Amino acid sequence: MKKLIVFNWKMNPETVKEAVDLAKASDSGSVVVAPPFPFLEEVAKHLKKAKLGAQDLFWEAKGAFTGEVSARELKDLCVQYVIIGHSERRRVLGETDEVVAKKLKAAAENGLIPVLCVGETVAEKKEKKTEAVIRRQLEKGLSSIISYKPPVNQLLIAYEPVWAIGTGNPETPESALETIKYIKSLVVSHWPSVRVLYGGSVNSKNLMDYIHYKEIAGALVGGASLKKDEVKKIISLI
Repeated sequence: MKKLIVFNWKMNPETVKEAVDLAKASDSGSVVVAPPFPFLEEVAKHLKKAKLGAQDLFWEAKGAFTGEVSARELKDLCVQYVIIGHSERRRVLGETDEVVAKKLKAAAENGLIPVLCVGETVAEKKEKKTEAVIRRQLEKGLSSIISYKPPVNQLLIAYEPVWAIGTGNPETPESALETIKYIKSLVVSHWPSVRVLYGGSVNSKNLMDYIHYKEIAGALVGGASLKKDEVKKIISLI
């Protein structure tokens, strides 16, 4: 199966014009583009091959939830994928495993393909708690969709060690591989075809070090996805 790259733009770029230019550069069949909410509709107009993703959603369908965006609203904008539980939302905005579970259920109810992010902090890594942390995040997060009917057949998980994101110090490919094998072992009984990505300071120079392993289905790319030259190099590798 061809590798998948998810470009997470985070709160970038600053203008619609920049977003459109970046979308055009990112338009490849093996790519998911996740722009900020305000740019979703305009970016969608310029994606002919790539799939449209969102960076988050709210678990309620509608109501008095100022500033939030529902799965149904995303679906109406032709969004197909949604990132859930990114470490920045967990760490900066206090998102819990219970909140992640609610969001996963909302995605399932609306036919969105979730990209569930899991990973340990530097302190947890030093204390050798990586596996325990990931097990907890997966068990609590996925609890809302394990028995969901109809079954959630398409599930993406992104292993993103928190300490590696945006630091220029990625996890070693060998260590990332072992953790991804562990992740797959935890969920394979419910999701035999689960695909696990690696995220954390991925760029065109180190991408192949990770995705040449068959167990690593692709990458969740942050900072490098904002540079058109980098984007083109990454796409040429997959």
